[in-house]
Amino acid sequence: MTGESSRVLRLCLHHMSLHRRYPHPGSSLQTTRSFSSLREGKRRGLLWKTLVGITVGLPVAVGVQYAMSDPRDRRKMRIVIEGFGRFCRSLSVGIFISADYWWTTNVALRGLDESSPSYLAEMSACHRRAAECMVEGAVRNGGIYIKLGQGLCSFNHLLPPEYIHTLQILEDKALNRRYKEVDALFQEDFNKNPEQLFKKFDYEPIAAASLAQVHKAQLFNGTSVAVKVQYIDLRDRFDGDIRTLEILLDIIKFMHPSFGFRWVLKDLKGTLAQELDFENEARNSERCAEELKHLKFVVVPKVFWEQTSKRVLTAEFCNGCKINNVEEIQRQGLSLKDTADKLIRTFAEQIFYTGFIHADPHPGNVLVRRGPDNKAELVLLDHGLYEYLSQRDRVALCKLWRSIVLRDEAAMEKYSSALGVKEYFLFCEMLLQRPINMRELGLSNILSREETTYMRKMAIHRFEGIMQVLKSMPRPMLLVFRNINTVRSINITLGAPVDRYFIMAKSAVRGWGKIQAESGGMLPRFWLFRWLRTTWESFKFELALRSEMATMNLTRSFLNLLSYFGLISLDADMYEYLR
Repeated sequence: MTGESSRVLRLCLHHMSLHRRYPHPGSSLQTTRSFSSLREGKRRGLLWKTLVGITVGLPVAVGVQYAMSDPRDRRKMRIVIEGFGRFCRSLSVGIFISADYWWTTNVALRGLDESSPSYLAEMSACHRRAAECMVEGAVRNGGIYIKLGQGLCSFNHLLPPEYIHTLQILEDKALNRRYKEVDALFQEDFNKNPEQLFKKFDYEPIAAASLAQVHKAQLFNGTSVAVKVQYIDLRDRFDGDIRTLEILLDIIKFMHPSFGFRWVLKDLKGTLAQELDFENEARNSERCAEELKHLKFVVVPKVFWEQTSKRVLTAEFCNGCKINNVEEIQRQGLSLKDTADKLIRTFAEQIFYTGFIHADPHPGNVLVRRGPDNKAELVLLDHGLYEYLSQRDRVALCKLWRSIVLRDEAAMEKYSSALGVKEYFLFCEMLLQRPINMRELGLSNILSREETTYMRKMAIHRFEGIMQVLKSMPRPMLLVFRNINTVRSINITLGAPVDRYFIMAKSAVRGWGKIQAESGGMLPRFWLFRWLRTTWESFKFELALRSEMATMNLTRSFLNLLSYFGLISLDADMYEYLR
């Protein structure tokens, strides 16, 4: 039994040695496959665990970091996330509007006559959809997006009326922030609550703008004040919003190479950033008040510096109605003509003389009230966005405006060139925001249907020329254009009761006279000399204008007389001129 067992054991050992020496062909492959499957399974498990860890762990880590951060760091983290959302929202708005216009013009209206009622109705609906989409996007994004939308409202002679009617909503549209945010901002800037800085403070805002909201309050001495409180996250998100707009403009330029507006945003970025500094706005306000103090009908609210910071501005509370509120102005018994005249003179004084120009005089920033003389008094608000025009450029602009009104084409070319612009006639039409007929001295303040059509076609067909003019002129002129165009729009709202072009030309002549008088040595120190110089320049302008008008009227009368007696025949152009 023992021997049998030993033989079996020796046989098993022999077989095992043979198996090691000559392995089975499939056994190695099978073993390799099993090990590979094992490694692959482990690898899949590791990848799955990593994905689960990232999916679960990252939000948990971010949540823990958010929970442990102070309120300011939490706000910055929210801004980063919300900034991505604003970018996606802005991109989707642009894509929707582009696709809508493409579909409307290439599919829905294909083959239709552009003057047919169905074509006009469909295009009007497309304009309205685009404007509504822009408004919705601007309101949801807030801040600088609302401000840019407000700026478009003054271009009511270039944009389709559907845009203007819809975008006007943005003039009073803003975000109403919670009470806690107001308290948090005061704590960050003053280490105090509003109740500790003011005797009374109304948390319900009386007005809201694109960058801030205004609260009514009372100082401890009983003085009523308006407290402008910036939206708490605006400064933190400004750079991101600007970067978003730059990317969007790059995309638009890639799709439409002639539509290159990125340089405008680049040039205005610093100026817009200054608007977020309320201490800078307060200084601008005081400078404006000093430079316009000779205009007795202009009121600039007094600043209270102890209650003012980079994000809080406290100033004298002033009653009044918006300057475009025609019914309220008339209800106060004030003259629309007097109101419009004072508005134009005020900002013309800044453009042509002081050079320190309010760049955002939209209706919400200019109030009208009854003054001590029972006539219109203007209250100028929101001095955050200003531009300075050098004396050299002001002199050229003064002479250019005078030459346009007098139809002096050689002078128009000369002073446009002094401002760096070669396309002088296009530049002059852009400056006045209306067509210029060199055979007529009169300039109607309200454009006819034909003139409006001309300006809109010019904006489309001469777009590249317009862009070149904008790039050529001095950079401060961009905001000067905005000022001039906004005042033009307000004057039309008031019914255009005064000749804006003539009033501004007189202001230009007076401004040039003052500049010349002040640069003449010792004599300018005498008030009488300055007055005589200014009066003399104004008299020469009035004389030249009336002389040109008289000459033109005499020429018309003489040609009409010759035509009446059959001595000459009038062609179509001459007949139009005589009309």
